Amino acid sequence: MLKQIIFLLIFCFGIQMNSQETGFTTPDYKAIEKEINDKNSKFFYPKLIERLTKNDTLLTHEEYRHLYLGYVFQPKYDAFWKSPDEEKLNALYNKEKLETSDYDEIIKLSNHSLSDFPFDLRQLNYLSYIYHLKGDEVASKIASFKFHSIMNVILSSGDGKKCETGFHVLLVEHEYVLLNLFELESKGQSLVKNCDYLSFEKGAYNVEGIYFNIEKMLENERKMLR
Repeated sequence: MLKQIIFLLIFCFGIQMNSQETGFTTPDYKAIEKEINDKNSKFFYPKLIERLTKNDTLLTHEEYRHLYLGYVFQPKYDAFWKSPDEEKLNALYNKEKLETSDYDEIIKLSNHSLSDFPFDLRQLNYLSYIYHLKGDEVASKIASFKFHSIMNVILSSGDGKKCETGFHVLLVEHEYVLLNLFELESKGQSLVKNCDYLSFEKGAYNVEGIYFNIEKMLENERKMLR
């Protein structure tokens, strides 16, 4: 397991992404906002979100990038969003053993959550697994494709080594989804400039912590407090 964690850390912090020399591209939010509001652009948001809702597996990385990062400009964006079905879903996930009869209920609640917020990474991750248990491999692969496409957007938005190159996320929960994906455990959280810094136990990994850029989350918070 330790070798696996080290490999994943190397992937997360060292491998170049999308064949770009820098390994990541810091989001240009002004350019993204302009593109998603242009009816003649291939990144026009209403068209992209319709394709996402219809489970279009031909959506490219750049289209997912405009979908995820462009969501901060949508009226529904809420940096403190919680699933309306969180309590029911947690009760099911915390069961010692899932029954076959639980599968359909989880699928119904998870899809309801995703209809409210299409980037609910936790539900996409669970959905892929539940569909697999149910034997619906097509639906499982679609949920998995969405999950990994969104994660690739986050991983291509920075390298996490410092605040200036922190990973860009829509929700704090997405920070912990990334940590869980790479089997990392944080020991502390602090606000550094416009970043969340999640620190690790000293010597546990080959990095001391990860920075997440929450600039748009903070802007959304200030807007809601006006």
